Amino acid sequence: MRKKSDKGQSASPVAMASDQYLKIVVDSTPNMMGYWGADLRCRYANNAFSEWYGIPPNDVIGMRFQDLVSEQLYALNEPHIRSVLAGQPQRFERTLKKADGSLGHIIGHYIPDFDGAGEVKGFSIQASEVTVLKEVEAKLKLAACVFESMPDGVLITDVHGTILSVNPGFIEITGYTAEEAVGQTPHILQSKRHDQAFYAAMWEAIKADGRWHGEVWNRRKDGELYLQRMTISMVPDTTGEPIRYVSVFSDITALWRKDEHIKHLAFHDALTDLPNRTLLIDRIDQKLLHAERDKNHFALMFLDLDGFKLVNDQLGHNAGDDLLKDVAKKLLALVRRSDTVARVGGDEFIFILNSPQQESEISDVASRIVSSISAPIEVQGKTFQIGVSIGVAIFPADGHTAIDLIRNADTAMYAAKSMGRNNIRFFSMG
Repeated sequence: MRKKSDKGQSASPVAMASDQYLKIVVDSTPNMMGYWGADLRCRYANNAFSEWYGIPPNDVIGMRFQDLVSEQLYALNEPHIRSVLAGQPQRFERTLKKADGSLGHIIGHYIPDFDGAGEVKGFSIQASEVTVLKEVEAKLKLAACVFESMPDGVLITDVHGTILSVNPGFIEITGYTAEEAVGQTPHILQSKRHDQAFYAAMWEAIKADGRWHGEVWNRRKDGELYLQRMTISMVPDTTGEPIRYVSVFSDITALWRKDEHIKHLAFHDALTDLPNRTLLIDRIDQKLLHAERDKNHFALMFLDLDGFKLVNDQLGHNAGDDLLKDVAKKLLALVRRSDTVARVGGDEFIFILNSPQQESEISDVASRIVSSISAPIEVQGKTFQIGVSIGVAIFPADGHTAIDLIRNADTAMYAAKSMGRNNIRFFSMG
């Protein structure tokens, strides 16, 4: 028998099946895929075109490219069309309006199709929607912008504590460059002002709650200590296990110093920087509170300057202020760590002598105060010699409250002043 010639035979079932499968794959892909001839008429369009343009794929076939898209979009694509028809593959990005009115972002490819003579007979189109990726990219760009521009310091570590990234705020606050910090651990910032229990409690909170917020003393590259308000957050993976730690902190040293200064002013005399009456009474109350337990006693000496008014009258209040500051320095030079000297009025001071051995020790300290203050002093180029009158009240013999002790020492001081300059008197119930 003669074999039938292959010429004119239909495609084999296998080839037909392959073509069918290929069409199924192409039609089901979410990316737009099509083919345009050199005359810019569509030869093929998959189902994805319907989602974008709201036109059945079969209706797209035969349409001119410029009839499918808007005039504005065609004008944008025309240079790429000319180039692909000249044999040059094209890649570009576009934002397109879908049939439902929403916007989608695509990456488009025009791929030239050459005939046997090397002429371009058409081109295929592949357009991949990357809207979600673009949204993620936009969020990442925004996050990166915030990361780079925020004044707070940010450092990111892996689960082992190795620094992976820092922002300019970190560099500004700590003094370490990114190159110096990355690869190190946050231990380079430790001030040694917190014990291990502090850091253990911090990491227990992070483990339990995923974050910790508080204040930490750290050290800059130049060695200067600074106080930072910091939040450490754990970044989990899909299973909830930590993969990163992010620390965001701000330098609050100046704010802390301001607060401390305000607190200091509330309890100290603005002129001499000695404790004021409020702090003095608090310290006396603390001594009284522990008096029975500690079996302690102390002497309260009330000091009033003699001749201070003369300096004020002759040279003015500025000179008087200078004199008071000089007296404060002299008194501070006489106090022990356990003693207290305070300014409680214009030219009135109180000296607390803690646990004197006997009355003679009180007299000796009072005499040294008189000797120091009555020494000649130069104020604004003029020499003055002032004095001091001292009244003494002793706890517990002369009072059991701060008010009683101050009042009784004040009474004794007036008795000393009535005797003339530079006298000392102990309070007497009689």
